[in-house]
This record gives sequence, C-alpha cells and structure tokens, in this order.
Amino acid sequence: MPPWALAVAAMLSVQLGSALSVHLIADVGAAGTAWLRLSMGAVLFVVLARPPLRQIRRRDVLPLLALGIATGLMTVAFLAAIERIPLGTTVAVEFLGPLTVAAARSADRRALVWPVLALLGVVLLTEPWRGVADPVGIAFAGLAAVGWATYILLTQRIGDRFSGIGGLSLTIPVAAATAAVVGVPQAAGHLTPGILAAALGLAVLLPVLPFALEMMALRRLTPSAFGTLMALEPAIGTLLGLLVLHQRPSPSQVAGIALVVLAGAAAQRGGRRGPRGTAAGGTFVAPGATPQLPT
Repeated sequence: MPPWALAVAAMLSVQLGSALSVHLIADVGAAGTAWLRLSMGAVLFVVLARPPLRQIRRRDVLPLLALGIATGLMTVAFLAAIERIPLGTTVAVEFLGPLTVAAARSADRRALVWPVLALLGVVLLTEPWRGVADPVGIAFAGLAAVGWATYILLTQRIGDRFSGIGGLSLTIPVAAATAAVVGVPQAAGHLTPGILAAALGLAVLLPVLPFALEMMALRRLTPSAFGTLMALEPAIGTLLGLLVLHQRPSPSQVAGIALVVLAGAAAQRGGRRGPRGTAAGGTFVAPGATPQLPT
C-alpha cells in the first residue's frame, strides 16, 4: 500500500476508536480507559510481534522509554480532553503538534505562518467569546499536541531502528505502565467482563491498528509529509463526532475546521524520505516496492 493510504486508514481507525471510547470513559474515567486500551494493546503487540529484546542497544534505551512515555501521556491527555470538549475540537487542538513539526521542518520559513492560521481555526472552534469554552479540556488537548509532535519524531527514529512492528512491542508496554500511574486507581472497582471486552475491541482500533500503520507510513515519509496528511484528521474527527456522538458543530466551528485543514495541507507540500542517511525528500525504495520520486 502507498504510505498515504496507510496514514488515512490510521486516521479513520484513531477517530472511530476515540469516538467509541467516550462511553468507556463514563465507566472507568479517561485515565482508566487509556490504561485499559494501552494494556490490551501491549498484550496484542507482544503476541503479534515478539519483542526484539536482543536487538536493543544502549543508545536505544532512552528513545524507547521516551516514545513509550510520550505515547502514554498523549493517550491520557487526549481522552481527558474528549471527556470535556467535542471530539473535532480536541483533534484540531492536538493537530497543532504535528502541524508545527511540518512547518518547522519546511525549507521555507514562511511556512511558519500555517500554525498561526491553524491557531485561528482553533479559536473559531472553541468560540471563547461565548464564554463556554472549557479551559481544562483545551489544556489537555494542548498537552496531547505536544505528545503527538514528540510521538512523530521518535516513532520515525524507532521505526528505522527496528523492523516490522517490533518497536511497538517495546514501547506500548511502557505507554501502558505510564498510563497505569493514574489509570489503575481510576478504574479500580469498576472492571467487569463487559468493560474488559470493550477495552480489547477498542485496543484494536487504537493503538494496535493505527500505530502499526503510522509506523509503516513514517518509514516512507518525512515528518513534514506525514504532518501534511494529518491535515485530514480534524475533519475526520468532526465527522465521526457528528455521526457517533451527535456533536453538531456551529457554522463558525465548521469554518475553524476548514482553516485547520487548510493550514495543515499548506504547511508542507510533502515528499518521501530518502534512504537512511540521505537527505529527506530523496527517492525511497521500500522492500519489494517500485521506486517513486518525491511528491
């Protein structure tokens, strides 16, 4: 599959899993939901891909731990945000993270205007003039944005170091342990077979399927190209928020989503990664794939 198709499939899985998680949050809390999903995901990754423990070198330890911790914090913060503010708004705020990565990595310094445009879109989404914006929810979404930016940069490094989804079988258990610090106390006393089964199903939608797809996509895309593709995520989040959670955006919020998507698409016109050690944007040949020129 082309890397853009992997990225789009990952986005659909992420937003569907996020929308469906709202009901589980009501039972075990945001941190409890994050811990259950990541724990189930860790088990699935370990079963699907034996952790490549023998391949770990001393220089790999800190990036692996950092990616796991960033993933855990990002998941907890995102779920805490959608507990308080609409899914589309949460995704738009979180999207400021990868959008900033895309703009900062661009060769054209004028690209830094796009995060500012996206921020204007976020203002339209949150409608602070109405006085109903939830600052705690927005703060959690902002923390998730920092986590997402860190996740993109570190995932590419780990993806280059470990083949297949072996890296995820190492980092997701760390993410689960990170979420467990606040998730276990929150979920304690509320676990039932039904909740565990729901958490297992949600773990397939997020983190197992999208994280695996994203890692494969990031092996063949620059962080800026990946960030450009992620421009669709706020729109997908808004659509699934409407269809699954019946969260109907106002006209100004629709305009805000459009600005965020426009900023994301314009921030970086993309390109494939070069082979390891070459400049980004050079031709990349995946195993068994036909060489393709940068887009």
